[in-house]
Amino acid sequence: MVGFLRAALFGLVCLSSLAAGIAPSSAASDYPNRPVRWLIGFAAGGPVDIVARIMSQWLSEHFGQQFVVENRAGSGGNIAAAAAINSPPDGYTILFDAPNNAISTSLYKHLSYDFIRDTVPVASIMQLANMLVVSNALPVKNVQEFIDYCKANPGKVSYASSGYGTSVHMSGELFKAMTHVEMVHVPYRGSAIAFPDIISNKVQLIFDNLPSALEQSRAGTVRALGVTSPQRWPGVPDVPAIAETVPGFESVGFYGISAPKGTPPEIVDILNKAVNEALKDPKLVARLTEVGGIPKPMTPAEFGKLLSDETEKWRKVVEFAGVSVD
Repeated sequence: MVGFLRAALFGLVCLSSLAAGIAPSSAASDYPNRPVRWLIGFAAGGPVDIVARIMSQWLSEHFGQQFVVENRAGSGGNIAAAAAINSPPDGYTILFDAPNNAISTSLYKHLSYDFIRDTVPVASIMQLANMLVVSNALPVKNVQEFIDYCKANPGKVSYASSGYGTSVHMSGELFKAMTHVEMVHVPYRGSAIAFPDIISNKVQLIFDNLPSALEQSRAGTVRALGVTSPQRWPGVPDVPAIAETVPGFESVGFYGISAPKGTPPEIVDILNKAVNEALKDPKLVARLTEVGGIPKPMTPAEFGKLLSDETEKWRKVVEFAGVSVD
């Protein structure tokens, strides 16, 4: 009888160990089996939102589960980042990554989280530049005329951004530092909200991400003066690089996905492979290219290195521009 009990107990222990060992992969085997929240740090209609909805539609169709874009605008994307980081690390809450996540680390003095420490990299989506667009009411046709106008009207020119700590904001600060012009920063909760004021000339310009800046300039509601890449950007070769007038000027960003720290590697791998598969789909690639993006598939490790490199790059820009947010 004692031998039987020992054998039974040994069997239960083995079963428990086996169950514990297969739990993560078992949980991932049917992932996702319910909707996935995709937190976006900016208002609907802006460049991040545009790309997120293009990608979420593909992922929803691919998995047969909804990837629901949830806009948590404010604080330069930090509200969305904090909400994602504080969510259960089960793969059902993910975060849209953009340069603001790399910038905030050095720009904000009192963040409640450390982005690199508290997230896991999932996938890269694309690379993109920003575009300097101005109100049609502004009497300038190119970057040099714009610089001359700012110097002739110190402090009277305002530039919009999608919030403190975004690449839109920092592109403006870098431009100010490199050209020694005076401009007043006017932050919004997303660039989509800013455009009505730019169109009406309440605010004169924005260094916006290409997806929305390109849409507005093609519609003729604003005037494009230059892109923030070192050379002219593919897809808009008729728009000069700002660096052609301001040598060394560069502000090129990225879009991607991260998840809360502790998210199972199996789920990260599933999401990474799906995004990389999406970036091979000619129809999706065409849509990203149309809004000014260059698809950049990566492994989680490669994307993690990019995030670390971008954090260091923007730290230098923040220091050079001499800006900070309490």
